This record gives sequence, C-alpha cells and structure tokens, in this order.
Amino acid sequence: MTIPTIVDSHCHLDFPDFEGELPAIIDRARAAGVTRMVTICTRLRNLPRVQAIADAHDGVFFAAGIHPMSVAEEPPVTVEDLMALADHPKFVGIGETGLDYHYTSETAEAQQDSLRIHIEAARRTGLPLIIHSRAADEDMARMLTEEHAKGAYSCVMHCFSSGAELAKAALDLGFYLSMSGIAAFPRSQDLRDIFASAPLDRILLETDSPYLAPPPHRGKRNEPAFTALTAKVGAETFGLSVEDFAAATTANFDRLFGRAA
Repeated sequence: MTIPTIVDSHCHLDFPDFEGELPAIIDRARAAGVTRMVTICTRLRNLPRVQAIADAHDGVFFAAGIHPMSVAEEPPVTVEDLMALADHPKFVGIGETGLDYHYTSETAEAQQDSLRIHIEAARRTGLPLIIHSRAADEDMARMLTEEHAKGAYSCVMHCFSSGAELAKAALDLGFYLSMSGIAAFPRSQDLRDIFASAPLDRILLETDSPYLAPPPHRGKRNEPAFTALTAKVGAETFGLSVEDFAAATTANFDRLFGRAA
C-alpha cells in the first residue's frame, strides 16, 4: 500500500521536547508520509538553532517571527530584520505572528504593532504570513482586512480554531486555514463544520508539535508523523479519501509556500 504524501506546515523542532531525538522524529515522519516540514522560530534569538535544523535535514524548511505572547520580552523586530532572513533558500514564511488575548491581552497594542511589521515584511518579500490568533477574532479580522486593503499579501491562519466569522474574513481575503490536531478532537465538531464549509483549495495540515497531539495521542507529545492522523479526520470532514485529501492539501501548501515546493 502506498502511503499518501503530506506536509506538516507548522511544527517547532527546536523545542526542548525533541532534544536529542530529531533524526528519529524526522525518520518517523517520513515513514508516515510526511516528507516536508516547516519548523517555526518564535523568538529571533533562537534563529541559529532553527536554521541549523533546516540546514541539516532534507525536506525541513523554516520560518521566523516574534510570537505575539513574546512581544513584551523580545527586542522589537523591524521590517528590514525580517526581510534579511529571506536571503536563506530554506526560509519560507514570515511568522508566526498575530494576536493572543487569552494569556497576554495586556500587551494587545504591542502585539498589533508587531503584527503590522510582520505583514509589511510578508508584503515586501512575497512570502506567506503565518498567523496565530487566540481570543482576538474581531481585532484579527479587522487588522488583516485593513492591511490587505493597503497592499496584498498571502497568509495562513495557523492551527485555526477560531470562529466562523474570522474564517470567513480570512477566506474572503484569499487566505488559507490550517487544520491541526484540535480539529481531530471529539468535541471539535463545530470547528470541523467550519473547515467543511471552506474551499478545499484553502486547507493546509499541521501538527504545531510538540503541542496538540490528535487522538489517540492526545495529552502526549505531538510530532510531525501525527499529521497523518489529522489528515484522516480532514479527509472524513471533506468526504474524501485520505489520498485525495493529502494530494489537495499538499498542492495547497506548494501554492502558498512556493519556496518549499
């Protein structure tokens, strides 16, 4: 039996959870059909480590930005800082950036300022923006729409688990929604319904590992191989075979993350 080829569009291979195990983790991913991964740098001080992982492994690419929950602790980043990263051939996206009012609402203004900087870098480089959004649907929809009116850019709503209104706003702008292990949780039917109502050509897959492992690994460490488990749930959600869903989401990834195609 041929294993469908899929992509983990968002993971964190530099996190301590994977220390000393990366070769085995990547081997397991490939055995599960996950031939490409994008590992995300959330603090620029960690960039050398993240870049080294991408350099050392075929099929591993990287993106970088300042995570919204970290803006208060990190040195401010400039558009030029982010644009300079695009010189590396395996650098494929800007972020993750965004808004998180669940844990860090007190830094909302700084998060918004940082998000605008990342958007401008995405606009100028032509690389996709990678958005984290939690408990900030209204501001997120407004900012993405306002900024897009100033000049187009491409974007993925990473680990999408927000409401239908933000999904519609993002899709109306031509953006993508990424399906993580959250979509595979038994109680996530409302979220699966949002995905099912979206165009198939706007859906990506990811793990956000080491977080958010899908069943039957929920509560344990997630890893890129488990993208295959979310793909099965995604296929059921869209009424497709796993092979067809894998092919569609891989084509979507290639369209958005052109450098990793």
